[in-house]
Amino acid sequence: MKSQIAALLLAASAVFPTMADTLTVKSDAPKRYVVKKGDTLWDISSLYLNSPWKWRKLWHQNPQIDNPHLIYPGDILSLGQDEHGNPILVIDKGVRKLSPHVRIIAEKGMAIPTLPLSVLEPYLSYDQALDQDDIDAYPIVLGANKNFKMSITGHLLYVKGNLVRGGNYGIYRRGSAYKDGLKTLAYETILVGTARALKAGDISEGVPSTVKVEAVKREIKAGDFLIPLPQGQDFKATFKMSRPTKAVDGTIIASSNQHSEFGPMSVVVLNVGSKQHLVEGSVLDILRQSPTVVERNGMPKYLEDSSSLDKLVGEVGSWFGEENNEDSTVWHMPSEKVGELMLFKVYDNISYAMVMKAIQPAQIGDSVTN
Repeated sequence: MKSQIAALLLAASAVFPTMADTLTVKSDAPKRYVVKKGDTLWDISSLYLNSPWKWRKLWHQNPQIDNPHLIYPGDILSLGQDEHGNPILVIDKGVRKLSPHVRIIAEKGMAIPTLPLSVLEPYLSYDQALDQDDIDAYPIVLGANKNFKMSITGHLLYVKGNLVRGGNYGIYRRGSAYKDGLKTLAYETILVGTARALKAGDISEGVPSTVKVEAVKREIKAGDFLIPLPQGQDFKATFKMSRPTKAVDGTIIASSNQHSEFGPMSVVVLNVGSKQHLVEGSVLDILRQSPTVVERNGMPKYLEDSSSLDKLVGEVGSWFGEENNEDSTVWHMPSEKVGELMLFKVYDNISYAMVMKAIQPAQIGDSVTN
């Protein structure tokens, strides 16, 4: 009998292979939409889908357009259906009849980003999370051409390191540690200024490099370290949004605004990264653990409102598997979804992400999962 039921389930899955993954467009989605400067791919996706990361299933890549995966201001998006009745979104812009083919002419500029660049650019342009070994390997500021305690724009600095003459460098200071419990995953790096190398040094001969300070965000001090800056805007502005295929169990461990709560467009730091098979563009849910309830003699109370004895039982008793007895029961409530975020910069064990949706304000300590 069991084998017959299994066979029926297998047959059903073969007949309806995509039922569970059906793409549903919002009932109020626009039939036509003109892409505007300032739009983001996530914003447009949210107009059409409750699950914006499914954008690629809706977006029809038109082979008549260069770079079909990119969308530009001025493009007109048209919502329709394919031959199977599935919803699709296509570009409907600038059609001119040319013999013997029809070709679509699209003015090229900067494609709209997946997330707002005004928020992301500082994080994409500069390294933000480094371990101590990486920091120790970079050249450091020894001092200036005068006995300045703190250097400003126009000062000359001497650097312990063989820099490239004419090269542009960011000057950084080690910030707070990103911790997962007691374990330090990496350190925040704080950009304090930029400089250009005037003379290349030769450390083996005891000759430091010379740089000229070109911009200052904070006072530059001896011991700050230098990292080469990328030339031009070479950071990635578009990401392939997707849900991870493997289970993810992580935590928000820090935020860019140093606040305890944060909403949409806030940047947060996670204790998971490429070692957990995450990539730029990965979309995760933010979960909040519901408060624990202790039921004593038929009277339930939140753990935080319970007596000291019940708190001890609820917090410590579970370590020994003895939290429940005939007088009291500890109820561990489920976690609930409070928002969504998308990763935009991924290291081995740490990631930067932007909060995209927030049913409730996200908090440090909230968990993230797929």
